[in-house]
Amino acid sequence: MASRGKVRNAADTDMAEAPGADVAGLGARRAALHAVAEIIGQERPPALDEALATALRAEGLQSGDAALARAIAVATFRRLGQIRRTLAERLDKGLPVNKPRLLALLATGCAQILDLAVPDHAAVDLAVRLAKADHRTAGFAGMVNAVLRRVAREREAILAGADPLADNTPEWLARRWVAAYGPERAAAIARAHLTGAPIDLTLRREDEAETWAERLGATRLPTGSLRMPPDGAAIPDLPGFGEAAWWVQDAAAAIPARLLRAAHGERVLDLCAAPGGKTMQLASGGALVTALDRSAPRLERLRENLSRLGLTAEIAVADATAYAAEPFDAVLLDAPCSATGTIRRHPDVAWTKTEADIARLAGLQARLLDRAAGLVRPGGRLVYCTCSLEPQEGEGQVSAFLARNPAFARVPATPDEVGGQAELIDGNGDLRTLPSHGLDGFFASRLARTA
Repeated sequence: MASRGKVRNAADTDMAEAPGADVAGLGARRAALHAVAEIIGQERPPALDEALATALRAEGLQSGDAALARAIAVATFRRLGQIRRTLAERLDKGLPVNKPRLLALLATGCAQILDLAVPDHAAVDLAVRLAKADHRTAGFAGMVNAVLRRVAREREAILAGADPLADNTPEWLARRWVAAYGPERAAAIARAHLTGAPIDLTLRREDEAETWAERLGATRLPTGSLRMPPDGAAIPDLPGFGEAAWWVQDAAAAIPARLLRAAHGERVLDLCAAPGGKTMQLASGGALVTALDRSAPRLERLRENLSRLGLTAEIAVADATAYAAEPFDAVLLDAPCSATGTIRRHPDVAWTKTEADIARLAGLQARLLDRAAGLVRPGGRLVYCTCSLEPQEGEGQVSAFLARNPAFARVPATPDEVGGQAELIDGNGDLRTLPSHGLDGFFASRLARTA
């Protein structure tokens, strides 16, 4: 049985209403409701981070309430399939599919009861208050109260009867994972998604890993990253942030740049570079990096990170499929993808992406790979990677690329390059990490151009 998360807002224990102000904790629930409704009510929804940012600005929440709003919204999508089934079984007329605001209200209330350590009475009471405050849901306040109270009473049975793969993974995605990884590993992936993702750090100087692990109370991972303990301090408050000693980067996302083996002084192109974790890795090793992305705002964030760390790179705003330059010693292509490998931290991905998206993105990835190949000098290296669990965006892409580009060949990764974890390397020598490994789902292949 899954355990409830540890997020709790101190205001949840005090339900007294201050004159002229919201009931304590109501703003956080309202922001989460806005963000969830914005996504489930649209055919082409925004990402949860984007919807949440808009809702949090509108509410003007302080850090504690903002964290609670985020936790509620994330928990809603983490268990969305289970929540839908739970509600459908307890509503006489089934889910209110034509009333996204009402469905979002019920779902966020349900998520608090099933997944978060907030008092059940707070989850129910504030959901009812939100229902009454909106003309679109006011007539359903009694139903909201009755259904959520029933969910609270039956919580243990609901959790005990859950199947993470069948309940919390869209059918089309579960089918693809079973086909790619087999039923046992597919189920393990789905279970890992319920635990959420830890915060991993990449050190600017890896020889200081022991020192920073002790100062931060972090765990050293075999791959070289540091993993923070749960419920830690805010990132800017941690030791080393102001000293530019590290940056936040999932441990799996940090491996592809290491596989590139960029030497000091080599010219390296980081294609689709924003937000810049891999650029910073390459620059900190002394490579002469050109960081390219088509998004100027995302590159501005990369520029700010480089400045904070005292690192330098050439910044280029351009379409990678049409970029032309003198060939580089090495090229890193972190291609746009379905991002199904990041569902632990972005659970909305499972519910906002489609099979059509994967097919469309696969076409873009093939074009990007061919352009990247043309930017590698003879004898140079190319690392292709995606944060996707879909072989169509990983293994299949590289096989097709090698078939049409005979000047390139794989350079297999070795266990010592991934901290001795041979299970992270597939039979072709490519990197394949899974959420069940305790990492984001990542694929990477190292290729060399014939001299």
